[in-house]
Amino acid sequence: MRVVFMGTPDIAATCLKKIIADGFEVVAAYTQPDRPKGRGMKLVASPVKEVALANQIPVYQPENFKSEETVQQLRDLNPDLCAVVAYGRILPQSVLDVPKFGCINIHASVLPAYRGSAPYQWAVLDGLTETGVTAMYLCREMDAGNIIDISRTPIGPDETAGELLDRLAVLGADLLSKTLTRFASGPVESTPQDPAKVSFAPMLDKSMCPIDWSRNAQQVHDHVRGLHPWPVATMELKGQKFKVHATAIVDGTGEPGQILGLTKTGLKIACGQGAVEIRSLQAEGGKRMAAPDYFRGHPLED
Repeated sequence: MRVVFMGTPDIAATCLKKIIADGFEVVAAYTQPDRPKGRGMKLVASPVKEVALANQIPVYQPENFKSEETVQQLRDLNPDLCAVVAYGRILPQSVLDVPKFGCINIHASVLPAYRGSAPYQWAVLDGLTETGVTAMYLCREMDAGNIIDISRTPIGPDETAGELLDRLAVLGADLLSKTLTRFASGPVESTPQDPAKVSFAPMLDKSMCPIDWSRNAQQVHDHVRGLHPWPVATMELKGQKFKVHATAIVDGTGEPGQILGLTKTGLKIACGQGAVEIRSLQAEGGKRMAAPDYFRGHPLED
């Protein structure tokens, strides 16, 4: 079976590695064009491109599929299936129609919940205790295709979005390999999504960073976990801005945002209900530090 893989970031690279290792015939990899990165703004290849080149797989990097020439290039590859994981491009119907068995996608949520670009982050932000990955057919509407299969996993009470993504990448890679195996016998049956259960996971941005101390301790803790490693929750203390990397829910009461004291493990702050302890933070222009270490060098004023 001739597979064209489409993806860009680390989660996609993990999936590509898996299907290569499992012996699937990957005839090409599509990924976003190299982007400038770092202080020198040098062009950097995507993780998928690096994996593909290391395995002698041809790489294609079109900006889009608007030209007939670009679509014909895909047709010339004669794919039986396109496997798409976090490609970062919306595929037009002209592309979806090319593969013999269509295009399938691995999405990092249990669809139809959390359609969109930040599904696993919103699962953490919303305090879910379980999520998963979904294999589905692609259609023109975003993340709305028929469901082929789902793999579920619990979310740890202190797990960050970044930590969860690392696990979902492995889970998604296994599901993709399992799904491709099913296509060896022909088209795979699927189930339409229930429109009544649809929810959305819009892109994160830095306007979400400030912590709202009027929320309860669990919500504040989930906020910090869900925004890590990007864009990272923030707070102000004595007029200085800090990134907050890690928190824990602790006992304590007070006015929302009130400092309740510094312990051996962190800085305790009251929430609308309960309290959290800031375990790891980063002053503006500084480096990430354990809270007790930071405040030993920067004592809190009374």
